[in-house]
Amino acid sequence: MSTIPPIQKIALPGIEDLLGKTAQVSDASVQVPFQSLFQDAVGDVMQTGAAKDGEVEKIVTGQTDNLHDAVIASQKFSLSVDLLVQLRNKALDAYKEIMQIGV
Repeated sequence: MSTIPPIQKIALPGIEDLLGKTAQVSDASVQVPFQSLFQDAVGDVMQTGAAKDGEVEKIVTGQTDNLHDAVIASQKFSLSVDLLVQLRNKALDAYKEIMQIGV
């Protein structure tokens, strides 16, 4: 009986920056800290939400007339929320798939 070779790390420039964490390579598999990805995504949603609220507050109170800054902050917030929702959906799909595996 032959063994299945482990998955090797694929070198993609900048992927560690996108993940925010470096992937840990072991002999058996590639491990990505899944919990920290969720924590980072939640933290990013909170940070971009606060930035969006600050920009909207500046416009409402008349401290600035740069509407484009508020729109950019709003779009960043929307994208970070979408990312968090997609991470949640993928985790739920994986959980459902695992639960359907027959023992």
